[in-house]
Amino acid sequence: MNIHKVMELLPHRFPFLLVDRVLSLEPGASVEVLKNVTVNEPCFQGHFPEYPVYPGVLLLESMAQTMAFITYTEAGFERKPEQIYFFVGIDKARFKRQVIPGDQVIIETRLIKCSQGVAKFESIAYVDGEVACKAELMGALRDIEK
Repeated sequence: MNIHKVMELLPHRFPFLLVDRVLSLEPGASVEVLKNVTVNEPCFQGHFPEYPVYPGVLLLESMAQTMAFITYTEAGFERKPEQIYFFVGIDKARFKRQVIPGDQVIIETRLIKCSQGVAKFESIAYVDGEVACKAELMGALRDIEK
């Protein structure tokens, strides 16, 4: 799934669209995405200009954005324009490796369970086959006021 399809599914836009490509997808179960980290990203102006490190909170946000692909592509699911899939929780987040400009981050996310409209996921971000971050994330589809 290329960036055009990603933008159809996710409401995020620059500078907060943090997924570049969907590599594989099993609707309702799991997704694998690619995030290219470039030195031109706005966060590097202030997040250690002399030693640019991708902020952990943005890596977690990249991971959180992957949850929506699993939900939005599930069989029989139809997202209404007044709905957004929100990041509502995080547990067991651990950072194992720095992410720097030039890295390609591969994020694998899988659904653990869904109950009462809140879904729990396991997400792992890799760089060059090494774990950069892993966490359990929660998301919920909610109506928004326009």
